[in-house]
Amino acid sequence: MRVISVNVGRAVDAGWAGKLGRTAIDKKPVTHRVPVSPGGLAGDERADLANHGDPTHAVYAYAREDYAWWEGELGRPLRDGEFGENFTTSGIDVNGAVLGERWRVGSALLEVSGPRIPCVVFRNWMDEKGWVKRFTEVNRTGAYLSVVENGDVGVQDEVTIVDRPDDSVSVAESVLAYHGDKDALARILAYPGHSPFWDERAARLLG
Repeated sequence: MRVISVNVGRAVDAGWAGKLGRTAIDKKPVTHRVPVSPGGLAGDERADLANHGDPTHAVYAYAREDYAWWEGELGRPLRDGEFGENFTTSGIDVNGAVLGERWRVGSALLEVSGPRIPCVVFRNWMDEKGWVKRFTEVNRTGAYLSVVENGDVGVQDEVTIVDRPDDSVSVAESVLAYHGDKDALARILAYPGHSPFWDERAARLLG
């Protein structure tokens, strides 16, 4: 289990990037070691701070294995960083990771915080018909992570799972919760370490 690409990107103006008109989704691989903190990776930016500025979105990880699946579906190659992820991983089931699971990557300690919910910027960037629905339905979303301990990361760093809560839910299950699965949502709310985001989501869905 390792990181095979570390990707960063700067925010740029883009007419197709929703109401904000600005995006940093175009992440490109780097070869040097990169410091990681609750603000994210050094040299990386997040344009939409209202939706992605929270510390729970410090790092986004996507699996090369899921890219391979999408390449078969889309009929075209997909490079590391194309989905806007900071870590392209190999050998780890990112979607099967559970909320609160902790990874040691390089000298940094990270915690799985939730799934990627596709938006209009992602849809326009991919330029694929029905992309938001397709990405959601196959439930290969990748995972956001927060930073528990600052450190630095680099290409080919191992990913070591140092803690995996028994009473949490997987990233894939949390996608179902986000879209209204009451059982999955109840399980998230019962997990003591859940993010306040899920309390807000429950209030919207359940009243």
